[in-house]
Amino acid sequence: MCFSAEGDLVVGAVVVAIGVDACLHLEDKREYLFVAALPVLLGLHQIDEAFVWWGLRGLVPAQVGTAAMWIYLVFALVLLPVIAPLLVLGLERTPARRWRIIPFVALGAVVGAVELAALLHGQPTARIGSYHLSYSIGLAHGTLVVGLYIVATCGAMLASGFRHILWFGVSNLVAIAVLARLSADGFTSLWCFYAAVASGAIALYLRFGQPEGSDSTDPMIMASG
Repeated sequence: MCFSAEGDLVVGAVVVAIGVDACLHLEDKREYLFVAALPVLLGLHQIDEAFVWWGLRGLVPAQVGTAAMWIYLVFALVLLPVIAPLLVLGLERTPARRWRIIPFVALGAVVGAVELAALLHGQPTARIGSYHLSYSIGLAHGTLVVGLYIVATCGAMLASGFRHILWFGVSNLVAIAVLARLSADGFTSLWCFYAAVASGAIALYLRFGQPEGSDSTDPMIMASG
């Protein structure tokens, strides 16, 4: 499949719709609304990237494309490494489990701060690749920072006490390896596309996965119905 502005737009709209539906049907389970709302954010993120495509193709004013690029990069590089471990932290029930996740939240904040500094002091650019957008922010020690980004976002899931979250973390690591192999310069674009689709799958699970009233202690089951 060749990703494009149209692909981002369609996937983003579908994921947003799934997330909104999940949020509406979890209104009495407020502790899980953040999980259900994540697809809405990631879906809007993909819709935003459509404007980056259009800006590069001259279909919208250059200022619109540049603004969309900045929104995309700030969310992907600055906010997401904090949001992902915070989501896991919010689901954990016991102090011992929560303390296992807090270091990943702190690491995500550090990574986000480093990448924000690179964005503000560099000259972020985007260009059209063969099936993705290639972003560059002039990040020093990029391999190390990307590695810490992966530790913050996936490590929190792997440290979770809930098996569904743990296996989701494993699937993320596999996806990262595959995407990095496919395209190093398109990693940010492809990874965020994957994250949007995966979050939509999670929202569908929350909506339809298990009947309400399950006696399981796994929050991904308790929130279903």
